[in-house]
Amino acid sequence: MLDRRSFLKTASLGLAAQTRKPNVVIIFLDDSGWADFHPFGKPPYPTPNVERLARQGCAFHNFYVPQAICSASRSALLTGCYPGRTKMFGAHGPRARGVDPSFATIGQVVQSAGYKTAVFGKWHIGDQPDTRPPARGFDESCGLMYSNDMWKHHPERPENFPEPLQFWENGKVKIESVEPEHQPFLTKWYTEHAVDFISRNKNNPFLLYVPHSMPHVPLFRSPEFAGKSGHGVHGDVITEIDWSVGQIMGALDKAGVAGNTLVIMTSDNGPWTSYGNHSGSTPYRESKGTSFDGGTRSACIIRYPGKIKAGTVSRKAFCTIDFLPTIAKLAGAALPKNPIDGLDVWPLITGARGSQNPHEYYAFSTGAAFDGVMTGDGKWKLHVPHKYRQLVKPGNDGAAGQYRQTEIGLSLYDMEKDPFEKTNVLEAQPQVAARLQAYAAEHQKQFYPTP
Repeated sequence: MLDRRSFLKTASLGLAAQTRKPNVVIIFLDDSGWADFHPFGKPPYPTPNVERLARQGCAFHNFYVPQAICSASRSALLTGCYPGRTKMFGAHGPRARGVDPSFATIGQVVQSAGYKTAVFGKWHIGDQPDTRPPARGFDESCGLMYSNDMWKHHPERPENFPEPLQFWENGKVKIESVEPEHQPFLTKWYTEHAVDFISRNKNNPFLLYVPHSMPHVPLFRSPEFAGKSGHGVHGDVITEIDWSVGQIMGALDKAGVAGNTLVIMTSDNGPWTSYGNHSGSTPYRESKGTSFDGGTRSACIIRYPGKIKAGTVSRKAFCTIDFLPTIAKLAGAALPKNPIDGLDVWPLITGARGSQNPHEYYAFSTGAAFDGVMTGDGKWKLHVPHKYRQLVKPGNDGAAGQYRQTEIGLSLYDMEKDPFEKTNVLEAQPQVAARLQAYAAEHQKQFYPTP
């Protein structure tokens, strides 16, 4: 029997566990295909750690990014804003200004609520002193400031990247010029930093952001993963990422904080299919760099024991812009003073009875071009007339393939019946089309006004 002092201590610990703010881990892959991992696709190699994460949480099949290109997608995740608001379009190169500091990042938002924060991986939303991680809400950081192909070894455009690809750590350059001998260790280095950060912060609420450089080309994997998948270098890279997920989950378990940690795993966009056997796969139309679902729909898993039912699958639609306000509410943090576009979708994520997406629509763009909208429930998708790149011939073994420029006219798709965007139902659904055209006009007027 517990004496009064022991009883009060036990009760106090129990109350603290119930009231402690949740930790947050965001694993953000680069160019990973919707079908690269089990249980979404059926790749010929095992991905047991990602499968375990899904068994312990919920697999979201209709999760979207607002632009299927590196910098724009990362900016949307970190600021909760559409690319049209931040003017963060496409993929920025070395020394780029990036996201204006007037737009707060999720790191700054949760820092204000007492969180320790870290980013280990590819940043790619600013490469100036006031736009790199230490100035943007992250206590600890390491990694590349932009994509791992933006270097002197680029197979097609080396002249575009005369400056060295640097590896940074906590605001200082650790490796002046990342070379082919360094790239195989990027996934391992990011993972080791993540594990160490978790172990040191088990008594603090924390936000850990792990934006892997892989599987963006050029593909590299650690020596112990070379040939491990039995299905080429891309399979090896995915196998190592799966290992990384396992290491992070194991660190949460070892620190005793897994039960109070929200874990999110997804990708910045769909696969870069131009690279053939060095790219991932998607069952949806087109791929990275377009506003079709092959580019903007990313596999997503979210785990939070006791809050999200384990082993579930959700077809509810939502978007990266919603993570900042959703996490801010869970963390008890104030929203940024600047306007944001995301909304709290926690009831939808947890599968609360009767939960509906609070957005009337989501908008999609490619670069600085506005491409269309989708209803918040994911049912209807409207493409306004726009040009897009269509793959003609994929490359092989690290070489890029060939694209052609084509275009789509005003088109409406029923995404429940036709998720592959094959049949234009514009004429058959005039009322739906008119509603989405009004949404598109509203968004275009606000963010893409005609000069």
